[in-house]
Amino acid sequence: MLHRILAITAMALVALPATAQTATQDVTVVVPEVESIAVGAGAVTLTFTTPTAGSAFSDATQTSSYNITVNTEDNKITGLLDSDFATGITLSVKLAAPSGASSEDYVDLSTTAADLVTDVATVNATGLSIDYTASATSEALPNGPGETNTVTFTITDQ
Repeated sequence: MLHRILAITAMALVALPATAQTATQDVTVVVPEVESIAVGAGAVTLTFTTPTAGSAFSDATQTSSYNITVNTEDNKITGLLDSDFATGITLSVKLAAPSGASSEDYVDLSTTAADLVTDVATVNATGLSIDYTASATSEALPNGPGETNTVTFTITDQ
C-alpha cells in the first residue's frame, strides 16, 4: 500500500511538458512624404549706398539661410516674388545646394517661379546660405522706408 501511495505521489510530481503559447500581431509603419523648407528668422533688408556723382548704384547684398528636409527623389527648389519691385530695381537670389543637388547662379526673381536648385533628393540640411543681391538703375526712384515684397521658395517635382 505504501508503494502504491509513493507511486501515485511520484507520478503526480513528474512535470508534464507545457504547451507553448504564441500570439501574433501585425505592425504597420507609415512614413509620410516630406518636402519641407524653412528660411532663417527675420526679414532681410538690402540698402543701397548713395553713389558719387556720375556713378551708378553699387549692388546691395545680404545673406540669410534655409533648412531643408526631403525624403523623395527628383525635386527642385523654385523662387518667386509676390509682386515685382518698382521700375529700376531687380532682386536676384542664389541658394547654396544641399548635398547631391545643383544650384543655379544668381537668378533674377519675378512673379514667375524660377528654378534655383535642381536634383534635390533625400536630404536633411541646415544653415544653407541664401544670397540676395539687389541692383538699381538710375530709373529707381527714392522709396522712403523701402519697398517690401515676399520671396516664396517652393520644393516641387523636377
